[in-house]
Amino acid sequence: MDDRKKQLIEEFGYYEEKVSPENEAYYEAYDKTLMLWQTVYHQVYVPTSYGEAHVVVSGPKDAEPLVLLHGMNASSTMWYPNIKALSKKYRIYAIDYLLEPGKSKVTGKVDDMEQVMDWYTQVFEGLKLKRFTFVGASKGGWLALNYTMRHEDRVDRLLLLSPVQAFAWIKPGAEMISNISYAISPSKDDLNQMMSGMSVKADQIAEEYKNQYLEGTRSSKEDLLIVKMRPFSDENLEAVSLPVLLLIGDQDAMNNPKTIEKAKEVLPRVEAEIVSDAGHFLSVDQPEVINERMLGFLDQYPVSPMDGED
Repeated sequence: MDDRKKQLIEEFGYYEEKVSPENEAYYEAYDKTLMLWQTVYHQVYVPTSYGEAHVVVSGPKDAEPLVLLHGMNASSTMWYPNIKALSKKYRIYAIDYLLEPGKSKVTGKVDDMEQVMDWYTQVFEGLKLKRFTFVGASKGGWLALNYTMRHEDRVDRLLLLSPVQAFAWIKPGAEMISNISYAISPSKDDLNQMMSGMSVKADQIAEEYKNQYLEGTRSSKEDLLIVKMRPFSDENLEAVSLPVLLLIGDQDAMNNPKTIEKAKEVLPRVEAEIVSDAGHFLSVDQPEVINERMLGFLDQYPVSPMDGED
């Protein structure tokens, strides 16, 4: 056993790299995208009662933890434009959602969001995370906000990058039709068209990531729980007392200025802003701006040692 695996076993208690034959092509594409991270990272599998959670870990071992939740079908590799900046000061835990393309594996039945939230709790306990800050993009933002409403005692801050269905219903448009068309019959042309609707700089999205995304769509399981994603009530949003950063793009297909207005009305401690020259894929369209804004927000609301105590 090499030193890296020994280190992970010592830190987490487990380490296992698995490739099933039917997922070999996707795993290969996934790992090629991970090479874009430009920082040291480790892949760990966390056992839960629902199956294994795949987590990509990077950053200083004893640093403050950030938990990254990716967008729909995006997997944790989507953070390649942001991870180098975030991992300089923070310990990063990027979790692959269990019901979508990625390396997490479902072995039990997951019928509702309560089970998804319980899965996350088991993952956090497996990673020995008592408290942490969420960074959630798109669907990951909705999931992070949902978890925070249930377990705010575990969350220090909440950073939301164009969360979907959190503050208002998504209004059907050309981009939605493009997404549906791509999901039904995924091809490279449909992928490029779909991403052009989500990003104002789709031509700058790494080819490695596009290939992985396409391979994932072709071989993916379908998350039927997506139909249960609904905007949160004013009452639930008003109860979120921790600091929240909300960013959307000025050409965001899933959000608009009303999202910002709504967030400011209901969230007690929110900083909500529109990012110029950006679509729904904020972290790709304006990585430097997003990285700087996230790091600035984290510095603005530091976590004291006592905040991490039980």
